Amino acid sequence: MFTYTCSVDTPLGPMTAAAEGEALTGLWFVGQKYYPSKTDTWSNNPDYPVFAALRAWLGAYFEGKKPSIDFLLNPQGTAFQKSVWEILLQIPYGKVSTYGEIAKQLAHKQNTASMSAQAVGGAVGHNPISLVIPCHRVVGTDKSLTGYAGGLDKKEYLLKLEGYR
Repeated sequence: MFTYTCSVDTPLGPMTAAAEGEALTGLWFVGQKYYPSKTDTWSNNPDYPVFAALRAWLGAYFEGKKPSIDFLLNPQGTAFQKSVWEILLQIPYGKVSTYGEIAKQLAHKQNTASMSAQAVGGAVGHNPISLVIPCHRVVGTDKSLTGYAGGLDKKEYLLKLEGYR
C-alpha cells in the first residue's frame, strides 16, 4: 500500500502525518522518539482527504474542544499493541489512566490472571498516532508524568489543555 504524508503545524511544533488508503496510519512530532525511519518512499500530498479531516480535528483539539474522530484510524502494530491502543481510545478527554490499570483491563479482556504494566508501557510508547490515540493520558501509578515519546513537556501541555493539571 502506498503511504501519503504531510506536515502539520501545531502549537507544540510540527508533526508528520501519514495515511494509507482512506485511513490515518501515523501522526508524530518531528524528531520524537520512535519517529519512523523508513519514510523515503512516502509521497508528500498535503491535500490527501484524511489530512483535511485531521487538520480540522487538531484545530478543534488545540482550541480546547473535545472533537470526535470522524476519520479512519489504521495504526500498524502487533495484536498486543493494537489491543492497548484500543484501550487508550476509551480514556475520556481530561482524564488519565495508569499503565497498571490498563494492564488489568487487558488481562480481564483476555481472561488472564495478569498482564505486565511494563509491556503495556512499551505499547503505549510505540503508539504511531499521537494525540488522536491519546497516549498522553497514561500516567504512572502515583499519577506522575512518566514517558512520552514526544517529550514530557508536551505531555504536560496536553493534559493542562484538557483540564487535567
